[in-house]
Amino acid sequence: MAPPEATTPALSVVIPALDSVDYLGNCLDALNGTNCEIIVVDGGSSDGTQALAASRGARVLTSATGRGAQLVAGAAAARGRWLLFLHADTRLSEGWRQAATEFMAAGDKDHAGYFRYALDDDAPAARRLEALVAWRCRLLGLPYGDQGLLIAREFYQRLGGFRPMPLMEDVEFIRRIGRRRLVMLDAQAMTSAARYRRDGYLRRSGRNMACLALYHLGLPPRSLVRLYG
Repeated sequence: MAPPEATTPALSVVIPALDSVDYLGNCLDALNGTNCEIIVVDGGSSDGTQALAASRGARVLTSATGRGAQLVAGAAAARGRWLLFLHADTRLSEGWRQAATEFMAAGDKDHAGYFRYALDDDAPAARRLEALVAWRCRLLGLPYGDQGLLIAREFYQRLGGFRPMPLMEDVEFIRRIGRRRLVMLDAQAMTSAARYRRDGYLRRSGRNMACLALYHLGLPPRSLVRLYG
């Protein structure tokens, strides 16, 4: 039996995680004080990710490893009328709740919202990458999962939801939403730049673009996992 309407949260936040103990705390801290359901879907962590999520009051689920499968599991378990999909290494800025509330209150359930991309790095390369992402979103209508995705459950289900893919699950779903049905929300999604600092901005960006190009050329996502790293 479905829960009564009075106990149904307006918003459920779904966070896929895998060995994310170094980042997840910041992600969850940004959600504190909000009246929403928080679901962390763990894909087999061995570093205390599940314990950290539970200690912060999140509902913890487990699923097969792979962000696509974890998102599918989280969405299926969520009770909210709206769903916010968020990466574990992303921290929303203080204005996110107001921006999300205004978007949900508008009642437009045929659009999805995403946040402005930002990196937690003062390097000039980080600013250049942020500008490139803004251009990509504006002209191509292609925000990635690290920008968050806010969508009405009804719209999510009508589109068929995420696919249980090991990679490119965000690109595949965004393409089904369509450029004209995407709205940028007035808040930042601050994502960890650890991978860029480790691999180098040029190398990491080139690798990401190569994966995207190969995916569009028809290479199966499972074959891209090793290249993506």
